Amino acid sequence: MQRVCFLLKVRQDRIDEYRERHAAVWPEMLAALSATGWHNYSLFLRDDGLLVGYLETEDFQAALAGMEATEVNARWQNEMGPFFESLDGARPDEAMKPLTEVFHLA
Repeated sequence: MQRVCFLLKVRQDRIDEYRERHAAVWPEMLAALSATGWHNYSLFLRDDGLLVGYLETEDFQAALAGMEATEVNARWQNEMGPFFESLDGARPDEAMKPLTEVFHLA
């Protein structure tokens, strides 16, 4: 199982709404994530907007591609894009660049 961690930055003025949206993620989005291999997926948000994402998957590129092929993901990314800083025209899911794991205690 591949462990993936990534960072994004939520706009300071959208943090409260971002939290609200993730307290009620669409059921079809949750189902799509599970169906495309996203497991133990967590988001952690610091008060300054730093977002840390973590997930486990067999193949991160396949999991991304699986989500990209869903209609619900297109809608979700379109709605979530304005919440983030520095996407440079990319969707939030395209901006998720995995960090390099340097240590793990099993």
